[in-house]
Amino acid sequence: MTPKHSLLGFLVSFLLTGVAETHPAHESLKPQRVHFQSRNFHNVLHWQPGRAGAGNSSVYFVQYKTYGQTQWKNKENCWGIQEFFCDLTNETSDVQEAYYGRVRTAMAGIPSGWTMTRRFTPWWETKIDPPVMNVTQVNGSLSVVLRAPNTPHRNQKGRNVPMETYYELVYRVFIISNSLERERKVYEGTHRTVDIEALTPHTGYCVVAEIYRPMLDRRSQRSEERCVEIP
Repeated sequence: MTPKHSLLGFLVSFLLTGVAETHPAHESLKPQRVHFQSRNFHNVLHWQPGRAGAGNSSVYFVQYKTYGQTQWKNKENCWGIQEFFCDLTNETSDVQEAYYGRVRTAMAGIPSGWTMTRRFTPWWETKIDPPVMNVTQVNGSLSVVLRAPNTPHRNQKGRNVPMETYYELVYRVFIISNSLERERKVYEGTHRTVDIEALTPHTGYCVVAEIYRPMLDRRSQRSEERCVEIP
């Protein structure tokens, strides 16, 4: 190759590289609203495509790290994907630890920069589902059995670690009678079996429950109503 052709090739390469690095699409491709959503310690990273990255040809790459680490780790199952989410539950299993996630995209061979989450601590940020509730009528009273939602974590025996391992949970139980159509709280405490007595015969009652975490001053949404007729 003559020096003239070599120089020409260098200039073309330089200009193309410069265009790739400074092209407006580089910034407009960056994923938006990168954040964790956590429910019952199922921690999933979510994002939205950048202004120029909503097409079907965009692919996404996910990395994560703990607070204080300098080295990011690739999430292999979320490397070159087209979805807008990535499950990082296993990578964020220490509920007291703080984590970061970040996402970049590539379209037509042009990579974006990384977009990082704010600091995420599962213990502080996870939301808890309503309690699982079973209501039965026994001799004119109601027996309510409550259970907190499962966590994805498992102990050495392979069993799910109960939510009570991580929090003090307080159960609140409410009833509504068909005759009064007025709600009243009948129990608040840590017991998971609650007996509701002194009910009016030939009356229908509906029961709902929620979980309260005193340390965080947060409550779950309410369970679905369970309705029973007192004979």
